[in-house]
Amino acid sequence: MTSGRKMSEQPYLLWATVSDGLELRPKYNGILHCMSTVWKREGLRGLYQGVTPNMWGAGASWGLYFLFYNTIKSYKKEGRAENLTPTEHLLSAAGAGALTLSITNPIWVTKTRLVLQYDAGVDPSRRQYKGMFHALAKIYRQEGIPGLYKGFVPGLLGTSHGALQFMAYEELKVEYNKHLNRPSDTKLNTLEYITMAALSKIFAVTSTYPYQVVRARLQDQHNQYTGVIDVIRRTWRNEGFRGFYKGIVPNILRVTPACCITFVVYEKVSHFLFGLRKPKA
Repeated sequence: MTSGRKMSEQPYLLWATVSDGLELRPKYNGILHCMSTVWKREGLRGLYQGVTPNMWGAGASWGLYFLFYNTIKSYKKEGRAENLTPTEHLLSAAGAGALTLSITNPIWVTKTRLVLQYDAGVDPSRRQYKGMFHALAKIYRQEGIPGLYKGFVPGLLGTSHGALQFMAYEELKVEYNKHLNRPSDTKLNTLEYITMAALSKIFAVTSTYPYQVVRARLQDQHNQYTGVIDVIRRTWRNEGFRGFYKGIVPNILRVTPACCITFVVYEKVSHFLFGLRKPKA
């Protein structure tokens, strides 16, 4: 579960992502300035906007992703002695990401909408959305299914993030064990898993961050875009190349520790469960 400190970074990360320099949005100089400003304007509640869908979304996404990924990977590896190739890892992870996004996209839309309610100020009655389920119902009532799936196309393209991360993670483990002249499926220690997870996450974030900017701007209720191409064109025209990487540093600092914890827990639990399945001599 994400810590309170990381949840408090959510407003800055999203505002940094959607801020296009042309609208009357709150302007922040960094994470600390954002936190202090939100605290003064909205109190503790403002720092936790979107925490509920973030928890639901993160839990559901990781659980579904690992389920789909391992199912696809097991299917591809059935009857084979050799390891999967990097391309097969990439395709397995991409398929898992597409299936997961199809289920969880509405949750991420509500998270974005909840966090970006800056125009309500300190008056709760002015908030467009009162909570996650109220947001889901209101978006569906006013915008239908398309409203709940805003940002789905760039999100679908963004499955490349998970695909690249899992491919890098799997290949790093294989190459590391090969370097130490060990079987490719040798169990690593906790520090080694953390290192592999961190390196693969940084690689994936750096490679795919622009899609997150495009997706967040499509989901933002304060601006209207006709589609993905419109977002890309206007971002490039108004902000240049840097516009597609707004907020990347705090994003890396936020997601990498959580990723490391998730992968370590996953590896430890997997090895424990596989150990229970092995027949006793």
